[in-house]
Amino acid sequence: MSQEQGLTPRAKDFSAWYNEAVMRAELADYSAVRGCMVIRPNGYAIWELMQGALDRMFKETGHRNAYFPLFIPQSFLEKEAEHVEGFAPEVAVVTRAGGKELEEPLVVRPTSETIIYASFAKWIQSYRDLPLLINQWANIVRWEMRTRLFLRTTEFLWQEGHTAHADEAGAEREARQMLRIYRRFAEEWAAMPVITGAKTDGEKFAGALRTYALEALMQDNRALQAGTSHHLGQNFARAFGVQYQTADGGLDYVWNTSWGMTTRMIGALVMTHGDDVGIVCPPKLAPVQVVIVPIYKSDAERAAVGEVADRAARELKAAGVRVELDAREEMKPGAKYYEWEGRGVPLRLEVGPKDVAKGQVFAARRTGGKAPIPLAALAAGVARALEEIQAALYTAALERREANSRRDVTKDELIAMMAGPGGFAYGGFCGAEACEEAISEATKATVRVLPDEEFRSPTAPARCVWCGKPSVTEAVWAKAY
Repeated sequence: MSQEQGLTPRAKDFSAWYNEAVMRAELADYSAVRGCMVIRPNGYAIWELMQGALDRMFKETGHRNAYFPLFIPQSFLEKEAEHVEGFAPEVAVVTRAGGKELEEPLVVRPTSETIIYASFAKWIQSYRDLPLLINQWANIVRWEMRTRLFLRTTEFLWQEGHTAHADEAGAEREARQMLRIYRRFAEEWAAMPVITGAKTDGEKFAGALRTYALEALMQDNRALQAGTSHHLGQNFARAFGVQYQTADGGLDYVWNTSWGMTTRMIGALVMTHGDDVGIVCPPKLAPVQVVIVPIYKSDAERAAVGEVADRAARELKAAGVRVELDAREEMKPGAKYYEWEGRGVPLRLEVGPKDVAKGQVFAARRTGGKAPIPLAALAAGVARALEEIQAALYTAALERREANSRRDVTKDELIAMMAGPGGFAYGGFCGAEACEEAISEATKATVRVLPDEEFRSPTAPARCVWCGKPSVTEAVWAKAY
């Protein structure tokens, strides 16, 4: 895309803007395999930063990484009836390999509960083996009919945690703990405010006892599920015979959890913070946090400016900043600005002859605003600017979400909201599947979560927004990705 063309404005066509922003930032590309994408180095660098942050959090809470096979015997899926029914439309199956028909078809991993719990059955013998806390980083295949870069593709990358516990309380604590970890990552690293809560029975993971999720609101007022944590109960343990000897000598089934976050978080980052110029990376997840652009006209200026720019780059790198010095001579400064802005780099440092004379660099924030930073306090000044950009992105997203959330909606307001601007609609819910289906059919909105206490309305809604019967809970509705 040329500098003259620009991107489609978000207000005109958010979907087109999103695809163009992803392509301009060189985060991903379309693949020769229908429904699959290529994650380019710029996009994969963001994923590596996400991986690093999450992996540290997992290990801090006692989880260890492992890896399980991509292929799963078809009979494994069939052992848990709800599970196989929930995934049947999305499953890819290998029936022929090595030049002959397989005795048993192999499912290409849509999720790993079944293959992992077959191993758990061998590893767990006693209460002393519990809790067992495992995570794996892997790829997943779910046959999608309508695909979109990062948000919904046939193959995607994720992490999936799988744990086994001695009792229901232990599994419940684990499921809630991982939801809190996901929230911390979303808010502190991705600068993306989320609401957390339980899914309805109709929306929960196939085979789970309970599913918890975190939901974010994108700039087009559609919700995006940013992560899920499932309390699986003993369903899979019974299906795969995962039993342990209790402390008093008895025999019981373990209680399991599973939880996951995927590369769709890259798409969430784009849609939460991007502007009409392109993506905006929160500094903590920016592959390049600072770019330094030298500005000069003569050879003499080039030498002086280049020396200061090079010294600044070395100092910032030593301070732990991910920095690039753009010393390309064949490109004008304006073209460099355009390129780095499109990649979402949070901070640009311009160094010209006047800056050299004043002992400073001129800092331009991707979110807007310019100010000098003295060379004598460069690392501290850059660190402060990056912290302020990170905080400002979160605040802007939170304010936007709250401005597009409506409490205690009526039936007519819910219909009008989903037909118009969208957003998060809070209202009473009777809990009936019939009401849930009727709302979805009429508005194309779904219950995103039954919100946790801190996100609920100050006054609990008394009546169901749809049928008028007494409300048993509050729900949050939105159209979603």
